[in-house]
Amino acid sequence: MRFLARGRGASLSAIVLNLLPWALLSGLFVAVGVMHVASRVLVVDLGYKLSKLEQEGRDLTREHDRLKLELATQRSPALLEKVAREKLKMAPPPAGAVFTVPGPSPHTADRAGPHTREQGG
Repeated sequence: MRFLARGRGASLSAIVLNLLPWALLSGLFVAVGVMHVASRVLVVDLGYKLSKLEQEGRDLTREHDRLKLELATQRSPALLEKVAREKLKMAPPPAGAVFTVPGPSPHTADRAGPHTREQGG
């Protein structure tokens, strides 16, 4: 502490020069502390967001599994028949109402040419 050795006549500039390094060092510690706290706040905030997104992903996976099960159930022949009979008032056709029409023989299809085959399929 040089300014104390000079006594009462110490100039203001000498005092400032002696305190400046300590003030800069203190300011540096404060800045580092503020940056550390800010970074920790950001990390905690991102942790909460990540946790929320993980929960949302689990919920969506559970919903996807439920919908797959529902789709498999809706495609079952027993349920399709039940819906056709009860909601759509459908019934199997009476005996003799369905006629089988013979298709063209392979030889007839060859003679018809490629245009007939493309139009049919």
